[in-house]
Amino acid sequence: MVAPVTTQSTKRPTVAIVGGGFSGAALAYHLARILPNGAARIVIYEPRAILGGGLAYDTDEPVHRINVPAARMTLVPGDDEHFQRWLLETDALKDDAQAMTADGHIFARRSDFGRYVAAQLQPLLDGGVIEHRRSLVRAVEKSGAGWRLEAEDGAALQADIAVLAATHPSPQAPGVLTRVLADHPRYVPDATALGALSGIRPEDRVLVVGAGLTAADVIAALEASGHTGPITAISRRGLRSRGHNLSPQDPFGDFTLPPARSARALLRRVRETLEDAEASGVTWHAVFDRLRGQGRDIWQALPVIERRRLVRLLRAHWDVHRFRIAPQVEAAIERGIAEGRLAFHAASIADVQREADDTIRVRFRLRHGRGVVDGRYDAVVVTTGPGHGGILSSQPFLAGLGKAGVLQADGVGLGLAVDRRSHAIGVEGAAETFYIAGPLARGTFGELMGLPQVTEHAVFVAENVARDIAARQIERSSAEVLAALSLATA
Repeated sequence: MVAPVTTQSTKRPTVAIVGGGFSGAALAYHLARILPNGAARIVIYEPRAILGGGLAYDTDEPVHRINVPAARMTLVPGDDEHFQRWLLETDALKDDAQAMTADGHIFARRSDFGRYVAAQLQPLLDGGVIEHRRSLVRAVEKSGAGWRLEAEDGAALQADIAVLAATHPSPQAPGVLTRVLADHPRYVPDATALGALSGIRPEDRVLVVGAGLTAADVIAALEASGHTGPITAISRRGLRSRGHNLSPQDPFGDFTLPPARSARALLRRVRETLEDAEASGVTWHAVFDRLRGQGRDIWQALPVIERRRLVRLLRAHWDVHRFRIAPQVEAAIERGIAEGRLAFHAASIADVQREADDTIRVRFRLRHGRGVVDGRYDAVVVTTGPGHGGILSSQPFLAGLGKAGVLQADGVGLGLAVDRRSHAIGVEGAAETFYIAGPLARGTFGELMGLPQVTEHAVFVAENVARDIAARQIERSSAEVLAALSLATA
């Protein structure tokens, strides 16, 4: 009797996603939409109760707002108003009287966006298309052609494809702060931690180290909690995040025809375009919108040495123009300045001393060699941004992958080395079954901090994973056909 020939494989490939914040959730969502039903098992490791919140959107602070209008925030590329429709359809703004600006733009709470993402994934979770494992990953090791993941709860998983969608590491505070203030009751080394500001008293003198988006959130949160004491924010250049121009403007300029090949040439073109925009009655916001939209092409046209130069010399200027603050947060900052409660300075920390009554004495080195000054504070909050240099030591499983040579830092100092398909690059080259999704791939892909770009990258990685799965299924089916034919003719 001749055995029947079948091309249907009974083994589904397993995709393990480490990190269920926005990057991991978006990747899982789009991978599930791309793949035929049941084509793969998709498992997300995320200790939080819901998927999609992560560091950015899992916050209980109501003044933490998305920093772009809701009509431009979406999980679904091509449907810009997807999130805004959800807000209106679910009546999510009924207890948020501050969400809408006078001109009708919605800047929702960040927690609302996290709930929106979770709501999109819930049907996939309910249907078993995506599995959520509420545990941290303890170790990831190469295992055959795939990967073995071990969670902190002791459970292990064998995956055919692994995707790292973890967030940035915590800020790296100036060393002198950590040495002197490690056990101070009002030293906050990571302002993004839940309840980080709860120990600050209403009249405390607060020093904020850093002046970007996180600093703006801290200042707004302190005001909302009833804090009335003075706040000093410092950064090396004295720059702070800018607000929006919400008047309709199309992106202005072009930075890809031809692309700049050096940081200096790019800076020159940006300055020229800003002048052209002003002459045309267009604000700088439109120029930076074009830079953001063309960010990947601009970045990938630059040699690595020029990318490093760009990060070292111009990143702070880019950040304060690119990552704008919500009008509600901007208003809180302007109130603080107008009332004399808030000041920004260009300075770095030269020395820190802790006095007997827990007063913190800080000596500042002013920018451009303008000398040193002293200040006394009751609390210090670090908002310097992610500590990119410590990514491989930030979690045990990352340290293990680094030691094994699977992962290595990128050449720019922004995250992990990846190739043009977002495969992790280790000491022996690209690992074709290990992907990096989200901001940790910035060294290769450039602009991967704004939500639209993170979403697009999640779709990009999902498409690559789906192609890998399809190719594997074809190979497996071909092997099964050959095996069946061999048995049939034996």
